[in-house]
Amino acid sequence: MFSSLSDKLSNITRKMRGQGRISEADLKEIMREIRLALLEADVNYQVVKDFTKEISSKAKGAEVMQSLTPGNQVVKIVRDELIEILGSEQEKLAVDPSGFTKIIIYGLQGAGKTTTSAKLAKYLKDKGKKPFLVSVDVHRPAAQEQLKVLADSIGVPVYIEPDNPSAVDIVRKAEEMARYLLCDTFIVDTAGRMTIDEEMMNELAEVNAAVQPHERLLVVDAMIGQEAVNVALEFDKKIGLDGFIMTKLDGDARGGAALSIRKITGKPIKMIGIGEKIEDFDAFYPDRMASRILGMGDVLSLIEKAEQQLDEELAQKSYERMRKNQFTLDDLLDQFLQIGKMGGMEKIMTMLPGSNRVDPSMVDDSMIDKNIAIIRSMTSRERHSYKLLNASRRKRIAAGSGTSVQEVNQLIRQFEQMQQMMKQMKGMSKGQKRKLGRMFGQNLPF
Repeated sequence: MFSSLSDKLSNITRKMRGQGRISEADLKEIMREIRLALLEADVNYQVVKDFTKEISSKAKGAEVMQSLTPGNQVVKIVRDELIEILGSEQEKLAVDPSGFTKIIIYGLQGAGKTTTSAKLAKYLKDKGKKPFLVSVDVHRPAAQEQLKVLADSIGVPVYIEPDNPSAVDIVRKAEEMARYLLCDTFIVDTAGRMTIDEEMMNELAEVNAAVQPHERLLVVDAMIGQEAVNVALEFDKKIGLDGFIMTKLDGDARGGAALSIRKITGKPIKMIGIGEKIEDFDAFYPDRMASRILGMGDVLSLIEKAEQQLDEELAQKSYERMRKNQFTLDDLLDQFLQIGKMGGMEKIMTMLPGSNRVDPSMVDDSMIDKNIAIIRSMTSRERHSYKLLNASRRKRIAAGSGTSVQEVNQLIRQFEQMQQMMKQMKGMSKGQKRKLGRMFGQNLPF
């Protein structure tokens, strides 16, 4: 996400942090670098102009120039201004006090509207809500079928009527059913086109009038850059919007859409799609996004993800076995599976401070998948006592897991190193343990 922009801005801010004194000439050069980085990321020109003007104005203040750490002060100003552009504070989804909230999802064809509707339903269901989905795309029956398949996969009720040509008729019937089932959130997936046209807008206006939604959200593809802002302005003008859901932020998005859309339209980004899986969806936090863009990581989101995805009881059990030096390959398998639940090491790394300075080739999630296959190809006895693994057994395991004997040997060596480290740590003081963690923690794949 924003990898190119993040690399450039974090390099600029890293240079600033090392400055014991910042002159006006330094500041001018810094602003030039920031301006170029943002323009290359396809951020709207007016937004870039206002952004750099504001930073420059604040950075010239006496409290910065006379500060003992002027570089750090400027970095803070850059981060604060980024947060301001992205929306200052998190804007939550509207909730109707009556207990029945209606949300309409708009978007052009290809923006990921149908998948996003299902992701939103899954997100709300995980938060304790009871969502109901309906597709009113009467032009593409396959879109209705797609929504049904997705809804069934997450256990959310859905209403479709592929043979009904009236979107308004479908949505009225669906709302009646949603109320009958005592659902509390009604999500409408609408029709899209490749481009905005009068016929589509008229149909969406009719659906909007029939539903009277509490939340009108436009799904915006982050990959299309500044064009996303033009699409947003057109939808807002013709129908009216309450906010955006930004999708494909996990791809090669340069970041221009996310950094321009809030400032230009005045409407907030409320949710973001951060992957292809149905669970790769989250609320949008401007401060966390600003930190990630500047290479400062997003530890809060990582903690929240861990709380949601990890099995606390299993983690405690593994910790106790590790502490008593009883850790087996079964326990290691559980650790690998837990990492997979959180999206893999690559996704975890993106949330850690300084992750943009880590060579991507050092983070290999395919190796974790191979290790899972290797351990699963072992018998229960072999997992419990790895010393049984002689040459013939290792050859059998390699064949069964689709890996090589060398890869099996590598996993066993790493496991032995891990066990050796645990034995050493048992007799160490807290300070010594911290030091060992700093020395070896980043080199172990588990």
